[in-house]
Amino acid sequence: MSLHPADLSPQNMADEQQVQGIGEPQERSSTPPALELDGISLAFREKRSLLPVLQDVSLTVKPGEFVSLIGPSGSGKSTLFHIIGGLLKPQQGHIRMHGQDVTGERGHISYMPQQPALFPWRTTLDNVLLGQQNAPRKDTAAQPRHASERERREDALQWLEQVGLGPFAKAYPHTLSGGMQQRAAFLRALLSPQELMLLDEPFSALDALTRGDMQQWLLRMWEKNRRSVLFITHSIEEALLLSDRIYVLSARPASVIHVVDVPFPRPRREEITLDPRFIEWKRKMTGWMREEKHRLEGDTGNPEGVREDASGDEVKPL
Repeated sequence: MSLHPADLSPQNMADEQQVQGIGEPQERSSTPPALELDGISLAFREKRSLLPVLQDVSLTVKPGEFVSLIGPSGSGKSTLFHIIGGLLKPQQGHIRMHGQDVTGERGHISYMPQQPALFPWRTTLDNVLLGQQNAPRKDTAAQPRHASERERREDALQWLEQVGLGPFAKAYPHTLSGGMQQRAAFLRALLSPQELMLLDEPFSALDALTRGDMQQWLLRMWEKNRRSVLFITHSIEEALLLSDRIYVLSARPASVIHVVDVPFPRPRREEITLDPRFIEWKRKMTGWMREEKHRLEGDTGNPEGVREDASGDEVKPL
């Protein structure tokens, strides 16, 4: 898929948008969602124990939308990414991308992990090109943007210049700062041909100042390209700053307990965090997260969340 520049004018988002309950408001649209999760449930089984991880999780990412997942640690957010990417298959539910059922299939998403995961023996340019080189040919949604390797390299060099890494195209990862490595990892995902990007806490390892800079950088890059994004974060402020919509997950087994349609217009800048409405949303969501944390800590009778399997049979994880 080509990366089409988007109209950067602010969207006319109504201030009276309210928190939605579990599930999505019904809207008629001729364009199918970039991603739709319908009733995803998963439990890991080992010998006689059953560990429920996800319970009836449903969410939607529309084309060109930035959606965030936030929830307590250990609630199954990264596991949900593994299911979307086809590394795990849910015991219940379906995953659809652009209207097609892709449950259990791989190769339909581009992915940015918590750590940059750059290969130390490859230069910055070669790391950035890796997503295109490894893209599955069978994926019809992942059409190559360029016919030749030379065109891909020229295009990647132009992107490196745009993100401030042009002088470091031939450098190796150990010579780059943490923020520079994260920019290279994001660019690798951005240039991958798959339309949907999964970003798994990409800034969690950065210091506060660098993290703030990277958030603003990501906002600018996303507003230029408007790729469909599903983003995991533990930061409520980060979710409100970046997202069109936020799904708040419960403690394990995770289910959707709140859906927030973020009411702030785009383009957004850091100053929005001082807006009284922003502060009020942050306070409200912090309260939700504290409630879930207390609920999880209050489960003293079974701290690991494990219950016995009545069958007594050993079953492999699905």
